[in-house]
Amino acid sequence: MLRGDVDNNSFKIAQYMKLLHTSDWHLGRTLAGKHRYDEFSEFLRWLLIIVEREAVEAILVAGDVFDKTAPSHRAQELYYDFLSKVSQTCCQSVVIIGGNHDSPTFLRASRELLKGLKVYVVASISECLEDEIIVLQDESGSPQLIVCAVPYLRDREVRTVEAGESIEDKGAKLIEGIRNHYHVIADQAEEKRRQLAQDIPIMAMGHLFTQGGRTIDGDGVRQLYVGSLAHVNDDIFPDVFQYVALGHLHVPQKVGKSERIIYCGSPIPMGFGEAEQKKSVHLVEITARSLATQPLEIPVFQKLKRIKGDWQEISDQIDELIKEQSDAWLEINHEDDEIIGDLRERLNRKVEGTNMEIIIMKNKPAIKSATELHDDCQTLDDLTPYDIFEELLSAQKVPKYQRNELRRTYGELLNSMHEEDPQHDQKR
Repeated sequence: MLRGDVDNNSFKIAQYMKLLHTSDWHLGRTLAGKHRYDEFSEFLRWLLIIVEREAVEAILVAGDVFDKTAPSHRAQELYYDFLSKVSQTCCQSVVIIGGNHDSPTFLRASRELLKGLKVYVVASISECLEDEIIVLQDESGSPQLIVCAVPYLRDREVRTVEAGESIEDKGAKLIEGIRNHYHVIADQAEEKRRQLAQDIPIMAMGHLFTQGGRTIDGDGVRQLYVGSLAHVNDDIFPDVFQYVALGHLHVPQKVGKSERIIYCGSPIPMGFGEAEQKKSVHLVEITARSLATQPLEIPVFQKLKRIKGDWQEISDQIDELIKEQSDAWLEINHEDDEIIGDLRERLNRKVEGTNMEIIIMKNKPAIKSATELHDDCQTLDDLTPYDIFEELLSAQKVPKYQRNELRRTYGELLNSMHEEDPQHDQKR
């Protein structure tokens, strides 16, 4: 890519800029109760190396920095330590938007302090939409890029509620509210560029679910949006955005066939469903007239392995891993009709003396109804809220034609719970 593209209709030369797009860190996330701070630490250390190696000028973090709205002290330490260290590199700026897992109150608390490190945080939408428009500068202080940093848009922020609305009405109004927000922000960004009288690119960030987006079973995203309202098409993003850095989906992917609208995905597998998935960040090179993107594969910091089958198949696969001297965390799915009451004990003996650890064990033949979920062979730590809900649907013999509507209602309930901010002072 050239360092600059001359536009005869402009009195400035479009400046080349190199960005790093990442998202969905979910700092503090556990896997069946197992802490993963070492993995997060290794990822952030690797990210600092990439910044220096690629001479990155700005980092874009597209939401879900934390896994919980009240992050642990260790998760906060990782966050602030990274921002402190990145400010000492060649990176000039960091832009962070809030995701559905983040507490807007928590992210806002340090916003003004972080500005001193050129870290710009947009936790949620505010009455002043210009807060979402961030002008990044080069070392000399010249404007280089306009970022429309749109955080996760909560239902109540973009849609008015009316009595008697159907599901379809709610969905249409929510999508229209999201579309209007991006278009208003785009118009303001163009006005900002005119005021600056600079031929600089405009890009956007977002945290949302686009129509046709690919998810992985057990990643906590698919179930949340089954039949729900929040699927939008790529036409919500105006053409003025030369690049759209998205977060929320954990699978790296383009939106449709677009080369400019990208999900970079999560940096580590959030569950065993993502175990074989290649994780990446996106390197973006942009001017006012050109765009080039390149995924950079992230190393695997902790191997996850899903094993399934009857006892013999499971035993053989573990033996192969032992030969490889694997240190993987294991999810075991026993799927034979034979009920093995001492399955947990057998598996523990198999991995004893190795560096492997069994994190989740599912003994499907031993589960006869939702009332048996307390069985020693499967604990609640092994199950997601959606697994339990499905078990209850089966246990109560709910007709299949009613299940989709119940799943949708359940998904919306969990979604609303995610959107609540327990750190928000209700008295203010």
